[in-house]
Amino acid sequence: MGRTSPQGELGDWNWPPERDGTARTAEFLMRLDEGMLEYFREMASEMVGRFGISRAEAVARINERYQGLEIEPYPDLMCHEFPEFWAHGVYYHPDERDRLPTGDVDADAVIDFTRLRVRPLPPQDSSVWTLRPE
Repeated sequence: MGRTSPQGELGDWNWPPERDGTARTAEFLMRLDEGMLEYFREMASEMVGRFGISRAEAVARINERYQGLEIEPYPDLMCHEFPEFWAHGVYYHPDERDRLPTGDVDADAVIDFTRLRVRPLPPQDSSVWTLRPE
């Protein structure tokens, strides 16, 4: 059963939601409210656009990284940064100076992207793969 908001279809929600308004979707493994669902979807979209990966891979990487965390209702503390900030940490390992790109062109000018190591892809048989690869 999907739920619709002004932004459109929000996915298959496991209703009823918790008292804090969070629920699980078929897409993300964390309990999210509508605001945080949109935030995580924006993070996935940033990964698709910036790193040239599929949406299924982006969602799997996000699920792998955040599945055990309790995400507060919107605006969670992580919202003090833009989704692209977190997207880089999900995709890359820090450089030799323990720096990660932030998504800000000026701030990232000191980082040599060619030297960054990409985090390994989650195993294909892992439960983090909630979307079918395109």
